[in-house]
Amino acid sequence: MVVSKMRPVEQIEELYQTGHRVFGENRPQELKTKYEALPKDIEWHFIGHLQTNKIKYLAPFVSLIHSIDSFSLLQEVNRHAKKNSRIIPCLLQFFIAQESTKQGLSWEESVEMFESPFFSSLKNIKIIGVMGMATFTNDKTLIRKEFKKLREYFTLLKTQYFINDPDFKELSMGMSDDYVIAVEEGSSMVRVGSACFL
Repeated sequence: MVVSKMRPVEQIEELYQTGHRVFGENRPQELKTKYEALPKDIEWHFIGHLQTNKIKYLAPFVSLIHSIDSFSLLQEVNRHAKKNSRIIPCLLQFFIAQESTKQGLSWEESVEMFESPFFSSLKNIKIIGVMGMATFTNDKTLIRKEFKKLREYFTLLKTQYFINDPDFKELSMGMSDDYVIAVEEGSSMVRVGSACFL
């Protein structure tokens, strides 16, 4: 997936012409503007921290929300998806880094969510995998350890809650600086920005 945040429409158009169709943005209003300006066969992913009052900008068209970091946020996405007669695919974002600035669910919070009697009522979202961001560091051993932890969470969720769901298959981790390690650890989706816009 090409991270196109803060890139002008013209640069995205250039990559589109080379065959890229999946782009990620981290600001809802900017994403909405680009969606309206660019070809409609683009698959738009939202990759930033999502505030509940901004879901309305994405709900009509977003292809995947990467950053579900609370049950309350998931419930709000479900509410807006229902308003738009859609089922919105989502990834659960887990906190795996050593940095307090990173966000995401703990393992315990995810279990609490799945065990909630309210979870099964969410008919307009579809959880298709997990996402996490490693610590921003040159320590490759630490990065690999964090990616292994996310893969462990993915495997546990698959076994405990999604064993019969073929759509639960995405392990999204890795960016321009660490995607090689992420792929080695099983990533099915990397987020590459700076390496694409040279």
